[in-house]
Amino acid sequence: MKVAVLMGSTSDAEKMAPAAETLEEFGIEADVRVLSAHRTPEKVATLARSARDEGYVAFICGAGMAAHLAGAVAAQTTLPVVGVPMSGGALNGVDALYATVQMPKGIPVATVAINGSMNAALLVVQMLAINDAGLATKLAEHREAMASK
Repeated sequence: MKVAVLMGSTSDAEKMAPAAETLEEFGIEADVRVLSAHRTPEKVATLARSARDEGYVAFICGAGMAAHLAGAVAAQTTLPVVGVPMSGGALNGVDALYATVQMPKGIPVATVAINGSMNAALLVVQMLAINDAGLATKLAEHREAMASK
């Protein structure tokens, strides 16, 4: 079971690291890649189209400004896609937030807060825990640990 953690630029690596760390904390492989909806659209489409056959269960996509990465992925797969709008640019992430949540009917992208890659990973874990009792237990323990801090 693996999740593709994609980012539009290497400059997003620090903000996206919590997604990979959180997934790995739950025993889920994170395949971290830099792919751009604008600079490498064919690579994005190829990965998204083949993901299910290659054992992926979800995508977490972080991008800033126009933030088309999550939508470009969602257009090519029926796997869950969680978008993480990245801060930066003239509007400090608000533009990325609007771009990520404004998907057309029929092509959903779950969206978390600006720079919310940890929550993106937790959302994927929650989806997977629906049918995985062991993961559900780990998730409950994680919540208890957070509450005790």
